[in-house]
Amino acid sequence: MRLSLNVKYFLTFLVFGLGCFLCISIVSSQLMMKNAISTKASDFYQEGIRLSDQYVGNYFAEQEDQKTRSATQSLLSSLDVYLDASIWLISRDGELILDSRNSDAHQERISIPEFNSVLPGGKYYMIGDFFGMFSEETLSVLIPVSHNYHVRGYIAIHTPMSIIVREKEGYLFSFYVTMILLMVLAFLFAAVNWLMVFLPIRRMRKGAGEYALGNYNTPIHLNREDDLGFLSDTMDFMAQSLKDQDKDQRKLISNISHDFRSPLTSIKGYIEAMLDGTIPFEMQEKYLNIVLRETERLTKLTSGLLALNSIDPRQHRLSKSRFDINTIIKNTAATFEGTCTSKRISIELLFTDWESYVYADMGKIQQVLYNLIDNAIKFSQPDSVITVETTIKYEKIFVSVRDTGIGIPKDSLNKIWERFYKTDASRGKDKSGTGLGLAIVKEILQLHDENINVISTEGVGTEFIFSLKKASEDGND
Repeated sequence: MRLSLNVKYFLTFLVFGLGCFLCISIVSSQLMMKNAISTKASDFYQEGIRLSDQYVGNYFAEQEDQKTRSATQSLLSSLDVYLDASIWLISRDGELILDSRNSDAHQERISIPEFNSVLPGGKYYMIGDFFGMFSEETLSVLIPVSHNYHVRGYIAIHTPMSIIVREKEGYLFSFYVTMILLMVLAFLFAAVNWLMVFLPIRRMRKGAGEYALGNYNTPIHLNREDDLGFLSDTMDFMAQSLKDQDKDQRKLISNISHDFRSPLTSIKGYIEAMLDGTIPFEMQEKYLNIVLRETERLTKLTSGLLALNSIDPRQHRLSKSRFDINTIIKNTAATFEGTCTSKRISIELLFTDWESYVYADMGKIQQVLYNLIDNAIKFSQPDSVITVETTIKYEKIFVSVRDTGIGIPKDSLNKIWERFYKTDASRGKDKSGTGLGLAIVKEILQLHDENINVISTEGVGTEFIFSLKKASEDGND
């Protein structure tokens, strides 16, 4: 059976309260009873010793007469009132000589049956009927009375156990009252704790349930400066991230669908036209070339998606090595020689040093350079120059790719890194682009823990600048 946290908390509090009550009722009661008996017996014994040394000892030394007996009887009666206990004076052979509550005890010659001055367990007190003399359980303390170094008799002090029990219950009542007050305080603490902890937890649980269902529009926001407040803010941040991720995923699917649908529609239309004879045989080569270009575009789009998907910071491992970035720039620029010639565009290379060694994944950095130079060529005017430059600052080497093309609108600068994003100008100028090149560049450089910045002015040109870690001289990085 599953129990909620509130029920568990209540049951825990209830068990704690019952445990404390049973502890006081049983353990504390027994300890207090034992202590009350020990304390009462000790008090009686001290009074009995004082009585024996100062008064009763002389009783056996003097001539027993009415005057001595009356004086001793009066003393015992007074002490009886003080101690709330009956006091007996007993001879060595167990005969009751004086009783604080019966002045005629000496005349009745009462003999205590089976009297033994050595009490059970060797103690100076016993609990019971005192050799059959009482009908109820009684605490009896026995003190020897000595004169001239000889035991002449005994003083026995008796009090019913019911009196001790009442005294114990009186003390225990105070414990019960204290316990009730503590339980009330504990209940108030539990209530405050419930308001401060369990209500926010319930709210966060409800919010987490909404997030699990895909509803990210209900922030928790406890507005507290403690751990729960930090947790709620973290959950709200997580919800916003999931919301943005869900939005990006929908946008990604929409963009992929759009970029795949257009070429597929063209391919399907041209093939159907050729099959049904709409396009004559002598013109089919022209349209087959169009179909080929569209398939190449789809291939490029698929390759870009695969490349972007493979760049996962949690799983991907870079193959870093020490290499000359200038050589990589030269080789990459050389691959665009045919395209630059046809568009009458030149690439100018400016290097601070003849060799600039970096420590990075050479294949990935070559892909970054390829995408940036390819992007610059697409948006450059004929008879223009693209500049690729390297500079060294501290422990970094900065690579710049600058063109004098159409530029990027200011409101699009922060969006160009998004997957499939294309500015309106680029959509009109470049039909073969996939909108993935700069996203791939960004992901690769982030994987290297490096940065890339863009400076652009419409009608003037665009410059991309990214950094790489400078390799040490011995090659150990």
